Amino acid sequence: MGFGFNLFFALILMPLTVILLITWLFSHKMIFGKILGFIWLGIVLLAILSQIAQKLNAKIELKKEDFYGKYIIDRTFFPGKQSDWQYNNFRFEIKDNDKIYFKLTNGQKIINTLKGKISTVNPYGSARLVINMNEQTNHILKSNPTIYRVKNGFYLVFNSPKFGNVFFRKGKWKNNNGK
Repeated sequence: MGFGFNLFFALILMPLTVILLITWLFSHKMIFGKILGFIWLGIVLLAILSQIAQKLNAKIELKKEDFYGKYIIDRTFFPGKQSDWQYNNFRFEIKDNDKIYFKLTNGQKIINTLKGKISTVNPYGSARLVINMNEQTNHILKSNPTIYRVKNGFYLVFNSPKFGNVFFRKGKWKNNNGK
């Protein structure tokens, strides 16, 4: 528990418990026992609810296997013509053999596929993606992505010298701009 809870426990809860317990024992009135029970029941329930809320809101810890899959441009961050164009021109797939296939496309038609390898590092307990391209690469892949973990997944942000931040999320490419 945190410092504030420890302070509350030592300066308020324990003295109040002792006072109510002594008052209950000497007066033999059940109201003091009920108050004591409700206070401690409330503290226990609050601690349980706090633990449940913490587990539900915790960010996921990524492993290398979590990166396997198909990625498309996430157009929810900056919707519009530019993100629609990016959606129709860039996507990639990371396969379980640790290969990345970055596809330059024109809608459904694949124009070129750039190949590379991926690896991960775990500097802070959650895996970070490292991309090593075999051949001349696209400007989007000039640097490794920043990974943003959210409650129910993650997304990758590449820093492109031409476009700025380019957001990718796991998903399947759909024709008609994904609508």
